[in-house]
Amino acid sequence: MKPPRERLDAGEVAHSTHAAHAAPAVDGAQASADATAPTANELVREIELPASMQSLLGPGEIVILVLKPSLLYIVLSSLGTLLACAIISLLLAYSAQFAWSPWSDTAAVSIGVIVSALRLARATFDWWGHVYVLTDRRVIACRGIIRTVMQETPLSRLQNTIVVQSMRERLCGLGTIGFATAGRGTFDAFWESVVAPFAVHRTVLDAVERYGRR
Repeated sequence: MKPPRERLDAGEVAHSTHAAHAAPAVDGAQASADATAPTANELVREIELPASMQSLLGPGEIVILVLKPSLLYIVLSSLGTLLACAIISLLLAYSAQFAWSPWSDTAAVSIGVIVSALRLARATFDWWGHVYVLTDRRVIACRGIIRTVMQETPLSRLQNTIVVQSMRERLCGLGTIGFATAGRGTFDAFWESVVAPFAVHRTVLDAVERYGRR
């Protein structure tokens, strides 16, 4: 998971709202995309809460939503490395025609394939370690397999949320949701590359309205 950011990178689109207010307005194209995408209630039935996280729940704590990043996260997070491998492999394959080159074009392609496969494998383990949970008490973001990091934000302290879409996420119908508490200049936790981000965001806001103001 990327560290919280105060500024957005170029090409990113953000929709921010206070947690106690209505969800942000979206344009017609985005509304149409979310209309055909899975709803938050549909997504929660696809993923079960990992056994390792069940012990973290308090007595009577209700799980509302359990999510992981889209599988496209594996490819999207690796695009830079994959593009670099393709360019380097092409250059090495081209140079193989010269007598001074110590490698063949087959070796050049093999190097690119191996490095790309290793990067995708790392991204797969990274994806596997990401779990996002919404309960009637808090928002939780967990990542990591060997070294686990858990970030949580109580619903009672949640003051601001944001939906961020990089260009590649927007093209794939994905988005990243950020959560901030009172008195913080940065966001405390992020749910990265989730499917139907505006539907998920709406579910979070509904939970804040129902449980966070008690």
